[in-house]
Amino acid sequence: MFTLTHLLSSFLSHKKSHFCFTKSYNKYNLGMAEEVMKAIQYLAYGGGPSALKHVEISVPAPKKDEVLLKLEAASVNPVDWKTQKGMMRPFLPFHFPNIPLTDVAGEVVETGAGVKNLKAGDKVVAMLSVFGRGGGLAEYAVANKNLTIFRPPEVSAAEGAGLPIAGLTAYQAVTYSAGIKLDASGPRANILITAASGGVGLYAVQLAKLGNTHVTATCGARNIDLVKSLGADEVLDYKTEAGATLESPSGKKYDVVIHCGTRIPWSTFEPQLSSKGKVIDITPGPATIWKFLTGKITFSRKQIVPLLLIPKGKNLAYLVKLVKEGKLTTIVDSRHPLNKAEDAWAKSIDGHATGKIIVEM
Repeated sequence: MFTLTHLLSSFLSHKKSHFCFTKSYNKYNLGMAEEVMKAIQYLAYGGGPSALKHVEISVPAPKKDEVLLKLEAASVNPVDWKTQKGMMRPFLPFHFPNIPLTDVAGEVVETGAGVKNLKAGDKVVAMLSVFGRGGGLAEYAVANKNLTIFRPPEVSAAEGAGLPIAGLTAYQAVTYSAGIKLDASGPRANILITAASGGVGLYAVQLAKLGNTHVTATCGARNIDLVKSLGADEVLDYKTEAGATLESPSGKKYDVVIHCGTRIPWSTFEPQLSSKGKVIDITPGPATIWKFLTGKITFSRKQIVPLLLIPKGKNLAYLVKLVKEGKLTTIVDSRHPLNKAEDAWAKSIDGHATGKIIVEM
């Protein structure tokens, strides 16, 4: 898990913009009439979709361990608009203007001198940076080689762009935090996944079912059939009494809860947990942190555990492999062109998307 020291060192190392725009771009033969690209940025905290500005700026140049990508698709995550809103302060971002979005798919155009595993023409999936500093809402972006993964023809740009934050969060929750072995070799586990029709939830259901699990999920009534089709053994409408109490229809107590929603108190989870059950909160707030600390101090057998994403290239490569093999599906809620990115932004803020919101370049 990230500590405060990790956070500070990560962000301070990026004081100078990871997306260093340059006027001397003629050396890259991109076939462009001009040395500029279309991008969308915001100039200050707040403002929502209306504060997104369409601009033309210089194409960024890759540093030694970076690749320049011609983007095909990017996905919007809640952390993107939360960063704009100022909810991530004082850490993000360090400067304005800021080009949002971290999760992208595209084609390698140029590689830095230290990049050996990728070449121009490769199709890839990339996570541009940690914690929403972004750069992906543009025609071109630079990405670190360690979080840029080859994308086979079987994986579309939209499918790939949906993976980094949502897919890696689900993978970390299911494997590292919940201890589920995706080859189904582990002991049987009863799992509850809340808000299972969101970006993380839909991946979490599919990944959990690769293991030896019984999966209960919650979502809205309109998405019950979808969540069942992805493998959930039983699905609760969160607006019903059973959905409000989280009680399993089969009477099972949960060994693990992957909590992808908000506003569910510990008092609701606790009666539904097995004797050593734990809740993994993917969006931990102060209440979660406090309950986690007090649980440690009191040696509570039932615990709530905050999850902070630690992105790893090998895990992203594994998710791309699962998509290629047909074992994992990116559910696309909607697609928006770059010149209508405000619509994608607003849809994410609304909070009722089923799966991933994609911007296509």
